Amino acid sequence: MSIHENHRQRVKARFEEHGLDMFDEHQVLELLLFYCIPRRDTNEIAHRLINRFQTFGQVLDASVSELEKIDGVGHSVALYLKLLRDSIRYYGIHKEADVVILNTIDECGAYLMKRFDGQRDETVYMLGMDAKKKVLCCREIAKGDIRSASISVRKVVEIALAENVTSVILAHNHPGGLAIPSPEDVQTTHTVARALETISVKLVDHIVVGESDFVSLLSSGVYKPNLA
Repeated sequence: MSIHENHRQRVKARFEEHGLDMFDEHQVLELLLFYCIPRRDTNEIAHRLINRFQTFGQVLDASVSELEKIDGVGHSVALYLKLLRDSIRYYGIHKEADVVILNTIDECGAYLMKRFDGQRDETVYMLGMDAKKKVLCCREIAKGDIRSASISVRKVVEIALAENVTSVILAHNHPGGLAIPSPEDVQTTHTVARALETISVKLVDHIVVGESDFVSLLSSGVYKPNLA
């Protein structure tokens, strides 16, 4: 058994016995890279990644093209790291119970924020609920900012009808920015609200998600359903 293989066995045994709590960030990366780089020193590559991106989280948030610039990180390794990041997000979304009831705006905001975890582009989601506030659907409906995403009002209405929802919440993010609603956000909110009203579906709110918080247009007073 080579020196590298001995080292890998020791690192794996340490993880199996103690978990990751006693690992440094580069050591976690080193361990993860064992499974896509079979015969190289992944410790050096892990150090290069941390030196370039500063933190473990920023390594996983980096794009494939950014990762590929690091010596020792080819396309397959970059895709593997992206898969890890997306898997974490997928797990956070799908570990919830099959039946989700959202009774408050805070609960809706917390539920929706998970959808935006790690998103690098502005993305728009539509959350649909029944009369008892049970989640019936949560669909990505557009990419880009509230203007360039060109939210299709027809698409929102079609989903609402197909899923038989009675209420809808829109949500979009401001990656790297503050959760401050723009005039375009408010205008789009009222446009969608009027369209949904024609099929007797209520647009409850529009939530803007920032890096670590969210703002409800309803709670902030800039969206008033009765004026939509």
